[in-house]
Amino acid sequence: MSLNVQTSVSLKAYNTFGVEVSARHFAEAFTDDDVREALAYSASHDLPLMVIGGGSNLLLTRDVDALVLRMASRGTRITHEDCGGAIVEAEAGEPWHPFVLETLAQGLAGLENLSLIPGTVGAAPMQNIGAYGVELKDVFHSLIAMDRHNGELREFTLADCAFGYRDSVFKQQPNRWLILRVRFKLSFSASLHLDYGPVRQRLEEQGIREPSPMHVSRAICAIRSEKLPDPATLGNAGSFFKNPLVPAEQFAFIKSAWPGVVGYPQADGQVKLAAGWLIEHAGWKGFREGDAGVHALQSLVLVNYGQASGKQLLALAQRIQSDILERFGVALEMEPNLY
Repeated sequence: MSLNVQTSVSLKAYNTFGVEVSARHFAEAFTDDDVREALAYSASHDLPLMVIGGGSNLLLTRDVDALVLRMASRGTRITHEDCGGAIVEAEAGEPWHPFVLETLAQGLAGLENLSLIPGTVGAAPMQNIGAYGVELKDVFHSLIAMDRHNGELREFTLADCAFGYRDSVFKQQPNRWLILRVRFKLSFSASLHLDYGPVRQRLEEQGIREPSPMHVSRAICAIRSEKLPDPATLGNAGSFFKNPLVPAEQFAFIKSAWPGVVGYPQADGQVKLAAGWLIEHAGWKGFREGDAGVHALQSLVLVNYGQASGKQLLALAQRIQSDILERFGVALEMEPNLY
């Protein structure tokens, strides 16, 4: 067996919150065969299989009584190219942001608004990552996943993935599919998305009138770096809560009491509320209790100042949820996967 299974392994380095818990068993998968061996190992030892990527969308609240498999496969390749663009395939273990930069360096546009998102390529389709007006589904072509039940491979098209806001069939069926490779449909001619957040303003401040995809990427990296803490220096999982969707009537009611509330009308008639605005105006921005807190610059981000446990971070998140529900009548949903 080529799979190297270790016992009693600390997962502190494998989750961006930096929470100290241990895995009963731990292994890394570099190939499809490693994944099949992990499936066989978990079955023969009567162990659940927990798959992780960069650990950037994960809150661990206890030791993991399972085989934790970190997807470590690397590699990118162009599978099809014509004068208009290319289909680029990346292995699940590829770090996301370096992959984005690689495609931009090749003259391919499409991923620039998704710059500096932590995590790996394989984890990106799970919750249909999105930022600054672009979601993964907008540049998605297809992916290859392994059926955990029988080890067979299946190709998923855009329609097969059932992408929604921070959602997909892979998130709905977490114990069925294991993503191995993802393909993206990118273009040599840029159709830039500049009107979400301060992107256009930042470019204008820099005197950039005709931005390239790389200009957009750099602007977004700068904006994110100013607003979001680096997990390498302050434990966090990025945005902790989804922006909630509410009926237009409910938004109007909230706006009557809170005129400054931020909302974005959706095509289906609902309004997407800015969860960060709700949390900030409920007084949680910069809150700290022990080593668990809310970031001082971005109220959507929960942080671990050093020794906070997953249970402490979860308790803080639940207090925020209860307060927002009581104040605004809005239920906030957590983004990270809980264990």
